[in-house]
Amino acid sequence: MHDAFGTLWWAGFLGFVLAMLSLDLGVFHRKAHAVGFREAAGWSAVWVTLSMVFAAVLWGRFGPEPALQFVTAWVIEKSLSVDNLFVFVVVLAAFQVPPQSQHRVLFWGVIGALLLRAAMIFLGAALLQRFHWLIYVFGAVLVATGVKLFLNRAAEQHPETSWPVRLLRRVIPTSPTLHGQHFFARVDGRWLATPLFIALMAIEVTDVVFAVDSIPAVFAITTEPFLVFTSNVFAMLGLRSLFFLLAGLLERFTYLKHALSGVLVFVGAKMTLSSLVPIHAAVSLGVVTCLLGGGVAASWLWPSAGAAHKPRLAPPPLR
Repeated sequence: MHDAFGTLWWAGFLGFVLAMLSLDLGVFHRKAHAVGFREAAGWSAVWVTLSMVFAAVLWGRFGPEPALQFVTAWVIEKSLSVDNLFVFVVVLAAFQVPPQSQHRVLFWGVIGALLLRAAMIFLGAALLQRFHWLIYVFGAVLVATGVKLFLNRAAEQHPETSWPVRLLRRVIPTSPTLHGQHFFARVDGRWLATPLFIALMAIEVTDVVFAVDSIPAVFAITTEPFLVFTSNVFAMLGLRSLFFLLAGLLERFTYLKHALSGVLVFVGAKMTLSSLVPIHAAVSLGVVTCLLGGGVAASWLWPSAGAAHKPRLAPPPLR
């Protein structure tokens, strides 16, 4: 399988991504504006449709196995990225980013995340190819992460006060106020980073933390770098639209972390036991879908019962 996706496939996919990003920023979001529910729903539908079309292309060219692996990896990555959305709400509120500037921050945040994830994916693939025993380490880490997520599902996260962001504020002179859509502004004869740039860096730091869990989870489904990378890209590119679509509904998903912890434990066990009990891609997709669907359904059916585990979205006051 590693030889199936040659240079042409990589070049074609990267060309498609660049074209879509250019269309997004250069045409549809040339002028800064607040993204409404209808626009977010439209773009979310576009990215889901494109992901499924890509899966259909894989099925037609390589058969069901890689297509199902891609879909399973995409579902896992998409679901785990919901945690990112909780943090995005906190970061954008903490830095008082206005609605018309939020798309710009998330757009460049996703670009940086894609570059960082690409490096992590290729490094992970190289390590697994050379040191196969790491697959058991990754699997054990995922199981431990899933258990920790279940036990600490109400834990608060405030990346805007994390040590990398505090260090960045000390190293880079920062303006206390926003300057429109600019990440840097000239104030009193010197260049200063604006809160928009610090918010962008906080989002990047957050994504690196989440990628440490999500990328090994995808490697539990497939070790093919092309499928790991494309599933990550499709999930991340649709993340901005999902944010604007679900920002007001996130607090209702009170049981989603239960489901995500189950997914991590399952894929971790699958990865650890892969040499003894191989699990077909269709079975993996079914288990992941049932776990996540059950978490979402429980959240809608019994919202008050899970209110005690609801993550707190209001950020602490900035100092």
